[in-house]
Amino acid sequence: MSVPVPAVAAVAFCPAPPLLLPAVEGRPDDTTTALRRACTDAVAALLAARPGVVVVVGSGGAAGDRFGPGDAGDLRDLGVDVEIPFSGPAGPGGRRVPLPHSLGAWLLDETGSTATRVGVGPDDLGPLVSSVPGPVAVLAMGDGSARRTVKAPGYLDAAAEPFDAVVAAALRDGDPATLAGLDPAEGERLLASGVPTWRAVGALLAGHPVTGRLHLDAAPFGVGYLVADWTVP
Repeated sequence: MSVPVPAVAAVAFCPAPPLLLPAVEGRPDDTTTALRRACTDAVAALLAARPGVVVVVGSGGAAGDRFGPGDAGDLRDLGVDVEIPFSGPAGPGGRRVPLPHSLGAWLLDETGSTATRVGVGPDDLGPLVSSVPGPVAVLAMGDGSARRTVKAPGYLDAAAEPFDAVVAAALRDGDPATLAGLDPAEGERLLASGVPTWRAVGALLAGHPVTGRLHLDAAPFGVGYLVADWTVP
């Protein structure tokens, strides 16, 4: 039996640290400048597929949440008075958007996207993609392990770097099966917040040829930052 062709034409994978925003970073730093450039390059590659809809997927919301026009995120919990509309101006009845989706919206704004945007959690990615006409692009937001060094948020764990290396290779090689098969319990133990999102993207594209390109594989603050783009023929 043949595998149904997904509506997804392209995927960009980006981490979701608050310092991705210049307002949070404060003084410019070479590390964050390189991260930001890698992310915008990956998103630009995603937009080159000319999607009619961009689905921003990440953790942080409730099951069944869908974010769209009028919704917005903010960074007030971090002491930064910045509001990030998800799609168009924030509305008085808009919902609060989780940080990964807010940063995804910011990246789309930075790269000039005019496509329709929808934000969902990992569990809702497949059902949403199957319900909208293609071409669809997916902006997958999530970090690698936060246990890469002794100064990392979760302290050093010897398994963290090999775990992130498996993900980096899968992103580089366009390997959905490896992403779909990531161990969620190990990802949670290693504080790799991107695992649910990566698994969802992998499951969505399982069995399909994918061309991958890895833009960044680094852990400057003890957290794995992986940036890549995929195209789906």
